[in-house]
Amino acid sequence: MTQTAQIQAKQPKKPLSLGQKLAAYLALTKPRVIELLLITTVPVMILAHQGIPNLWLVLATLIGGALSAGSANAFNCIIDTDIDKIMGRTQKRPLVTGDLSNLEAQVFATAIGLLSVLWLGFLVNWLSAALALAAELFYIFIYTLLLKRRTSQNIVWGGAAGAMPVLIGFSAVTNSLNWSAAVLFLIIFLWTPPHYWPLSMKYKEDYASAGVPMLPVVSDIKVVARQIVIYSYLMVASTLLLIPVAPMGLIYSAAAILGGTWFITEAHILQGKAARNAVDNPMRLFHFSITYLTALFIAVGVDPLFFIKLI
Repeated sequence: MTQTAQIQAKQPKKPLSLGQKLAAYLALTKPRVIELLLITTVPVMILAHQGIPNLWLVLATLIGGALSAGSANAFNCIIDTDIDKIMGRTQKRPLVTGDLSNLEAQVFATAIGLLSVLWLGFLVNWLSAALALAAELFYIFIYTLLLKRRTSQNIVWGGAAGAMPVLIGFSAVTNSLNWSAAVLFLIIFLWTPPHYWPLSMKYKEDYASAGVPMLPVVSDIKVVARQIVIYSYLMVASTLLLIPVAPMGLIYSAAAILGGTWFITEAHILQGKAARNAVDNPMRLFHFSITYLTALFIAVGVDPLFFIKLI
């Protein structure tokens, strides 16, 4: 914890207003992470329905998914409070600042987690509810408790939890899963490492201080960059695999090919800088990866509405 944060922590906290308390609970759920997860859900539902699904079903799925992800993120904050106190970018989280007590956070996380399962089960279907529960338990017990502090491959396997919303969205419409859903899951799973490792590069010292063995902490930057390139190729290959499996038309195919080419180019640019020990802005690829995923999944949703055969 920085000296400023230590001084602030010693000062008595003023009682929070209702608005401030609600804001603290919202911050505990990591809403920006939830936003990224939900971006993938709606397009997948359109693909599964081959058109616009029932809007009440979409709303119910989004609410249930947000509650489930929020619960998982809140438990992550509870478990990682000791780490968050050390890392500069997480020192304003509500459990570190004292805006919420550990008990308040536990009650809140448990309540919205249970609510998410019941919400999805009764308003969507029980397959989607089971998938949401599995994603939450995986994120808490496998990623946060088992992998995060023990292996540099933590984010690789942790990506499975982040890929679950596409399965939830698909099953919400069909009450089943198929190969299209599996490929969509694979896309997110393979996208996660080249998305997150550039962030880990920027905050390498923070992770090292907190004792979290992210790949950039334990490996040379050239090795990290090479792994980013490898996963980028695998991810782009998985996006192309969806074309025959779904099948997808011209709109998605163009987005996958053009976006994938751009992503691989950016990954190679980062690798070139790493080879010269001149990586000055790894966050460029991090931010681009979000734009890429958003554009790709917009194409997933738009393609079925204006399907144009490739042949």
